[in-house]
Amino acid sequence: MTSQHPVVVFGSVNIDIVCSVDHLPVPGETIHALRSATGLGGKGANQAAAVARLGMPVALAGRTGTDAFATLARQRLTAFGVGLDHLAADPDQATGIALIGVDRRGENTITVAGGANLAVGPGHVAPLASLLGQAPVVLLQLEIPLPAVIEAAAVARRGGAVVILDPAPAPAGGLPDQLFTAVDIMTPNETETECLVGVRPASAAEARIAAQRFQARGLKTVIVKLGAQGVYFCGPDGDGFVPPFPVTAIDSVAAGDSFNGGLAVALSRGQSLAEAVRFAAACGALATTRPGASDAAPNLAEVEALLTANPARL
Repeated sequence: MTSQHPVVVFGSVNIDIVCSVDHLPVPGETIHALRSATGLGGKGANQAAAVARLGMPVALAGRTGTDAFATLARQRLTAFGVGLDHLAADPDQATGIALIGVDRRGENTITVAGGANLAVGPGHVAPLASLLGQAPVVLLQLEIPLPAVIEAAAVARRGGAVVILDPAPAPAGGLPDQLFTAVDIMTPNETETECLVGVRPASAAEARIAAQRFQARGLKTVIVKLGAQGVYFCGPDGDGFVPPFPVTAIDSVAAGDSFNGGLAVALSRGQSLAEAVRFAAACGALATTRPGASDAAPNLAEVEALLTANPARL
């Protein structure tokens, strides 16, 4: 199977409005931001940018509006080197936006107005059949409607792609069994794991219990991101754990997206699951060391330097 784009991302595009604060406000509290910034966001755009920053050709499929935020999003994506031939402009919807607060510890809260992202439906997948069917790796998330995600997964799998789903934001009612069998890999964090299988893991042992529940629902491979505690993975060929990399985190907004982008790049290059998870974990760790969403994604030299400085424990 050949493709102009070894990685295809189908998902959301937002413009992020970020406020850095001393502490995140509680209900009823008004605080002053230390600083603010406007940038590219949305899990689809972030993951596509992360792939491009690592030097891998990538195409992004999804929808924006036709407003000024759409122009800004397309400019930023183009600057990253993301292919936009399949990013549609919806004249009836606004471009998605996200309002993000980040405190001094790097913790964040995010409010998203989905706009054009929420107008993506299963009918928009058919024109993408050739793109999805020829890609070695397809990345999906849940910031577009679930029926479109399920259809995209089905089309990509029929073409032979490895389909990776970042189940974020995890819906309160969980996910249908159909989706667990429609994708190859899921990459939940602790919160999403709890929402989907009822276990909030804080260690590799607890992540193993959660992984067994994921696989009982038909999922082949699960990668549980434990934040500062590391990453646990479990697939048909066994399981493993990647300890955390020694970095100083200041902003965790796009760590998961950089992780998924790195995972897609490593798998598309033929690395084993264990190698790919370690590469992805390094990408996610580096993303926490700088502010922003897509702008926080590391380049390949940075990732390789971190991996070299912290050799795998055998």
